[in-house]
Amino acid sequence: MKFGYFTLSDNHYLDNPRSANQCILDLVDEAIYAESLGYNSAWVGEHHFNSLGVLSCPDLVLTYVAARTQRVRLAPAVNVLPLHHPIRVAEQWATLDLLSGGRVDFATGRGYDRAEYLPLNAPFDDNVTAFSEAVDALYRLWSESAPVSHHGKYYNFDAVSITPKPIQRPIPIHLASFSRPTIDLAARYGFGLVLATFAANITLGGVGSAARYYREACERNNQKPGRMVSSYFIHFADTPEQERAARERQLRYARECTAAVSPGDDKTRPQSYAYFQEFKTQMRNRGTADLDSRTMLLGNSERITETLAEMEALGFDEIILYFGVGLKPHTQVREEMARFAEEVAPSFV
Repeated sequence: MKFGYFTLSDNHYLDNPRSANQCILDLVDEAIYAESLGYNSAWVGEHHFNSLGVLSCPDLVLTYVAARTQRVRLAPAVNVLPLHHPIRVAEQWATLDLLSGGRVDFATGRGYDRAEYLPLNAPFDDNVTAFSEAVDALYRLWSESAPVSHHGKYYNFDAVSITPKPIQRPIPIHLASFSRPTIDLAARYGFGLVLATFAANITLGGVGSAARYYREACERNNQKPGRMVSSYFIHFADTPEQERAARERQLRYARECTAAVSPGDDKTRPQSYAYFQEFKTQMRNRGTADLDSRTMLLGNSERITETLAEMEALGFDEIILYFGVGLKPHTQVREEMARFAEEVAPSFV
């Protein structure tokens, strides 16, 4: 099992002294640092208008990272595909794949915040259709040699061939999922699957259940399962005081950042987000005692290793680690990244 660095650039906090610009500079430094520590990948989220995070252009940030690294894989976490035209996404990430020597792991999802869609005039209420169309177009633009045509509800084009071509044919595609219909879509193509451990336990019955459902869906579609990736919040703690501080940091993220995003109220929320209200309610109402290994990695190296061994046994190929959540100081993030590389990662070689 491999490990990656992960961030959503969370910065939506009350009385936050860290500017959006500083947040982005810190996470870029961390992503570059990840390679020197032996991490497999760097996953950088996409958010707009300070809805939760403050990084709107993961493609630009990862291009910067690519120029300063040689080996680390480069992934959005995730590209919100219905906010963009699939032709442009295909061009941008193919260019990064070329410039990085074939290091892109592309991940995409529908997102969950109506406020990110509206200013861009994107179809939030029907983003299931837009997403499915765009995924199909993107895959074909990266994998087919002949010019591609697509005629659908949201995208229509004829005989398009992108340049430059990616080195990887096709670029590996992963779909991020909070719900079974997106898992079904990933299985239809044999794409990789990206889960958020804390969310899967609320909306999918746990990461184990989600992994089994994905493998069964791939079998139904006569597809070989792709890579399974899961994100995990992580906090090292060796004393009760450190553990208490980590739990408070995690709760702050749940109550301030998660509360900032919404697919709408009961009247305006699309049916495809019916699960989301329960998710938000549980996140908002959690106390420190509710935060366990299903939510985050917390404790000393031995305790963290034990939880990750359970993920490996479930068949996960990579865990992407969210060190910087809850305004954790940049210096502490770097220290914990180094500690993980030294004390935990060697158990999974």
